[in-house]
Amino acid sequence: MKTVQIAIDGPAGAGKSTIARLVAQRFNYTYIDTGAMYRAITLKAMQSKIDLHDENAFDFIDQTRFDFNNGILYMDDNDVSDLIRTRAVSNHVSLVSSYFTVRHKLVERQRQMADQQNVVMDGRDIGYHVLPHAAYKFYLTADVLTRAKRRFSENQLRGIHSSLEELVEEIKSRDAFDSTREHSPLRPANDAIIIDTSAMTIETVVLTIETKVREGEYYGV
Repeated sequence: MKTVQIAIDGPAGAGKSTIARLVAQRFNYTYIDTGAMYRAITLKAMQSKIDLHDENAFDFIDQTRFDFNNGILYMDDNDVSDLIRTRAVSNHVSLVSSYFTVRHKLVERQRQMADQQNVVMDGRDIGYHVLPHAAYKFYLTADVLTRAKRRFSENQLRGIHSSLEELVEEIKSRDAFDSTREHSPLRPANDAIIIDTSAMTIETVVLTIETKVREGEYYGV
């Protein structure tokens, strides 16, 4: 069975997760938040008191189960959607996700999911690495201050204390780390449609992506 794959990439705070979830709802596809998977592994390593600087300590991924249900990630049958969004996890996920061992194991899982069902998958290397043959590829971006404000609002809704100034610096630092890491750095696929969401509403971005996909379905990709 040939599945439909929609890849959405972009830096932290560009709106990937919210937009990808809504796009998946429009098409009744499964939404796979790959960033949540890396956060979940970071969380599990921290809970297990594993040395996060030891790449060889992440073999536990082989015994870890992931399930997405209505956009919510369950790890080993536990809803971890709130726990993976803490500042502690955010401050360590870039390091964990930079390891070849971790990326190799999780990318394998992500490809298996995409082969079994129609998906909207978001992350930082989906279009050119995880799903290089995806029919539809989008790269969402926005200026740093806009992204920091969005993350600040998200934190407030989750009851997480943070300052806008600290978030600006964190996002700058993460951008630099993610775009220069050795394995699967942050960058758009050569054939991705780049969308600057800085001055766009969520609904406008979703409609832009939905329109492109429906045009592809009608005219052929």
